[in-house]
Amino acid sequence: MQNQTKTRPFPDAGEDVRYWDDAPDTAQTRHPAYRLAFADSDFMLRDELRPVRLQLELLKPELLMNERGIISTIVMFGGARIRRPDDPSTPRTPMMAELSRFYDVAREFAHAMTLRSVQSYGREDVIVTGGGPGVMEAGNLGAQEAGGVSIGLNIVLPHEQAPNTHVTPELCFNFHYFAIRKMHFLMRARAITVFPGGFGTLDELFETLTLIQTERMHKMPFILFGRDFWTRVINWDALAEAGTINPEDLELFHFAETAEEAIAIIDGFEAPAS
Repeated sequence: MQNQTKTRPFPDAGEDVRYWDDAPDTAQTRHPAYRLAFADSDFMLRDELRPVRLQLELLKPELLMNERGIISTIVMFGGARIRRPDDPSTPRTPMMAELSRFYDVAREFAHAMTLRSVQSYGREDVIVTGGGPGVMEAGNLGAQEAGGVSIGLNIVLPHEQAPNTHVTPELCFNFHYFAIRKMHFLMRARAITVFPGGFGTLDELFETLTLIQTERMHKMPFILFGRDFWTRVINWDALAEAGTINPEDLELFHFAETAEEAIAIIDGFEAPAS
């Protein structure tokens, strides 16, 4: 009886790679020109192949999250330096001593949202972080403690490169391109939360607000944790007074201090009529 499991008449790519591995050892087969293009790492890393690499970074996480059935996410942006208050690596500045409390707030928020997520078998309201330390670790840890899954979108950096150990392994992704990583943060987002952080957090904050302000992205709950921090580092009212943003743009986001306040904002959000 014929094997019914194979439905295509042609060999798949994996078979051809294995065949190439067993090819006769000759001057021709040893030369890089003979390698299959998609299995040739030197070729794939050429500058001219950047468009292909961009496409692959968009496609790989998308396929894997689709296969996992993930429909919606709760985004957690925040600083890698916001560590547990008892973490000896926490920078010893007066403000950091205060900001470190947001590690526990992030953990509590992720835990509470994931308790809801497990009701959908981990398909809706899945916590997604940058996969690193600090606030990101707290988010993934809270989700893990709630018995659910969480996503980590890591990126290759000289420091803080390794993913934290609380990300669900099959949902832990690594990126070369910041732009593609940002797209994956927002493609399934149902709510955005932003904890205190540095340049990277500010970048994510303003890019996301810009997308919502310009209607390139639907309005959704957008929550800044820590009013004192955010009003100290950004003079929001001055932007409106200067006319560089509209006064109503200040209504695109809300402040929260606790997990409970943030969840109430999410639950009370009314999507604008389409």
